[in-house]
Amino acid sequence: MPLGHASNVPPDIRERAARIRLACFDVDGTLTDGRLWFDTEGRELKAFHVHDGQGLVLLRKNSITVAFVTARVSTIAQQRGAELGLTEVHTAVPDKLACVGDIASRLGVGMDEVSFMGDDLPDLAVMAQVGLGVAPANAHAWTRERAHWTTQAHAGRGAARELCDLLLEAQGLLDPVLAAVTPSLGRQS
Repeated sequence: MPLGHASNVPPDIRERAARIRLACFDVDGTLTDGRLWFDTEGRELKAFHVHDGQGLVLLRKNSITVAFVTARVSTIAQQRGAELGLTEVHTAVPDKLACVGDIASRLGVGMDEVSFMGDDLPDLAVMAQVGLGVAPANAHAWTRERAHWTTQAHAGRGAARELCDLLLEAQGLLDPVLAAVTPSLGRQS
C-alpha cells in the first residue's frame, strides 16, 4: 500500500512527479509554519519539522537535487540546508523564477523536471513554470488554487515530506528506500 496521502494522488500528478530531478522549496510558510519569531535581541528563530528534513535527505540520497529558494535573508535557512547536506541554498532571492531557472540550467534539468513548493504570491511565477507546482494545505488560497497539487499536511508540519514521499514513490524509489532501512521487512502490503 502506498504511503500516506500519495495513495490519493491523481494519475497526472504522479506522471509529473515521476519526471522530477530538481525539487525546490520556499522556506517560510513551506518548510516552516510561516510564523516569524524574533528574540529580544532581534535574532530570528525558525522551527523545522524533522520528518521534512528526513524526506529532503532521502531525495538527495536518491539523486534528486534539493534546493531552498527564499526571498528572505536567512542564516537559519543556510544552516538548515548545510545540516541536510544541500548544495543549493539560495537566500535573499529577488526573482525566484530566475534563480530556479539558473539552478536547472546549471544541472542540465528542464523546467518540466522541476518541482517547486510555495505558499504565497512570490512563489506563483515559478510554480506556473515548473513541471510540478505544489502548495501546502495552509498556503494562501490564491496559491492553492493555482498549484498543480496541494498537500494534506500543513507547512512546517510534514507538507514537504508529503511531496518527498510522492516523488520517491512515483519514481519507483520507495521500495529500495524501505529495504535499505528494514532489510528483513521490505515493503508491507
